[in-house]
Order: sequence, then C-alpha cells, then structure tokens
Amino acid sequence: MQSEIDERTNLTANNKFELLLFRLGDAPYADKRELFGINVFKVREIMVMPQITAMANSPKNVLGVANIRGQIIPVIDLPAIVGCNPKKGLTILLVTEYARSTQAFAVEEVDEIVRLEWSQVLPAEKGQGGGLVTSIARLDGNVDNTRLAQVLDVEQILRDTMPGQNDEMEKAKMLAPIQLPAGKIILAADDSFVARSMIEQGLKSMGLPFHMTKSGKEAWEYIQGVSTKAGADGKKASDKIALVLTDLEMPEMDGFTLTRNIKTDARFRGIPVVIHSSLSGEANETHVKAVGADGYVAKFQAEELSAVIRKALSI
Repeated sequence: MQSEIDERTNLTANNKFELLLFRLGDAPYADKRELFGINVFKVREIMVMPQITAMANSPKNVLGVANIRGQIIPVIDLPAIVGCNPKKGLTILLVTEYARSTQAFAVEEVDEIVRLEWSQVLPAEKGQGGGLVTSIARLDGNVDNTRLAQVLDVEQILRDTMPGQNDEMEKAKMLAPIQLPAGKIILAADDSFVARSMIEQGLKSMGLPFHMTKSGKEAWEYIQGVSTKAGADGKKASDKIALVLTDLEMPEMDGFTLTRNIKTDARFRGIPVVIHSSLSGEANETHVKAVGADGYVAKFQAEELSAVIRKALSI
C-alpha cells in the first residue's frame, strides 16, 4: 500500500498519470480500430475473459455477471456501448473500481500503459464521442500526427447502463439547504458531463450559488481572476469563494495539482478544498490528505457530499 501511495505521489506531484490503452474493434465511422483509455488507478485487474453467466432481465449492454475471486461482478459490453465491432471477439476483461463500486468492462484487447502529463490531455469538444468521451489524449505530445486516444466518461457510461446509478440524482434533489454569507460562491470543477449535472443538482438543492468549470486549469484561472478583482476592492479571494469542489482526473490540470496550487498560495488561505472523485480507495483518500485537501467524498454520494461540504464550511 505504501509503495502504491509513493508511486502515485511521484506522478501527481508532476501533474502526471498513467493511461491504460485498449481497443474495442472497428469503429463505425472509420475502417480502423481506434484507441481508448482509462486511468490505470481505476483498474483493479486485467484478465482473460472468464465465464460469463447471463442474468434474467439484465440491463441493455450488460452481458451478465462473472465470479471473480469470490465476488460476483457485473460485466458490461463496452464495444456495444461505444458502437464498435470487435471482430476478434471480447477477449479481455477490465475489472474496475469507481465510486466504491466494482464492475468489469469487456474489451477486444489491451494495447499498453502510457505515462502522460495532464497537459497532453485536452477536453473533448461538446458533442464529440456522443457524450461518452471526456477528453482526447495526445499520446506523443503536441506534435503533428500524434497518436490520439479517447478517454471515456465512465460516469456517463455507468449511469446509462446501470439503473441504480440514477438513484443518487433523486437524492440530490432533496438535500437540506446551506446558507452562505452574501457574495460567496462554491467553485466546482469536473470534466464529466454527468458528474457536473449531478453536482449542479446537489448544489442547487442546497441553495448554494456556484461557478462550474470543466478542468483544473479552468478552475485555477478562475480563482486567480477572482483574487485579482477582490484585491482591487480591498478584499481577499476567501471573501468571494467559500469552497472549492474538485474532481481528480481532469484534462490539462488534475485535481491534485489544483488543490496543491490553492493550498500553497497565500492568496487563497482560508478557502477549503473538497475532493469529489470516482477514484475511491484507501490509497487515494490518503493521498488526498497529503496534498492538503479539507475533505474527500466518492462520486456520487449525494448525502455524503452534503455532509462533507457542511463540515468543510464548519456549518
């Protein structure tokens, strides 16, 4: 565990991460097999496709369940969701952990693991990837003809595929209100469309005014601009921003770097930072504390999010 934490610390200290690349088959829009990717730290295990047991009345694109090391895990047909044709078949299973839940994705084949800087990952334009892609990774850097990998929005995929994922959205509509001092807002950052929607619903339910951004870089630029304007009025950034709520995995600048930037800059003293991420697990929560965050909550747990925000605001 300590070795894992140290390795993650070394990566995030330099705004880097590791991306697992895989292929899903021939793309419907091109006669080639495109590369897709997810963060390595969300992958618990990569294995040859085990026996799948079909379940009665399974949701669409759920192949069934697999018994993996004594745990019954739902298996999702990822090529079917993305619209690819796996001519080689579904040969590999990616067992993943998202927001304290375990599920497996069937893929055609695994390609490689690459280490990237978050600056090599750019937000996907609205509409690209049919809403299933959060960002595009430039695998060879900012050069012509670089290989590209589509980073999938797993939160969106799980919400569309697993009906139970929608329950938290309903809970987010019924959270108790929180009163902020006049003129203060919540600054939120998340690259996933579905995550932003759920966060917005929760913050609105609590009556919290907010500004939403799509990346750590966008949030960092926003908070610096707020600080400059506040200073011109003889005030501090903490007079304008009550709390920062940030995801960890985001293009251009991740949540660890954003948190560290805020916590080491005297201009933002007194602004609590809460991490809101699908990267769950003890190692991640330990590292969240190491970079100075004031709270951590797994996506998307509406009632936990409300409790963590109240605690960070001392309300």
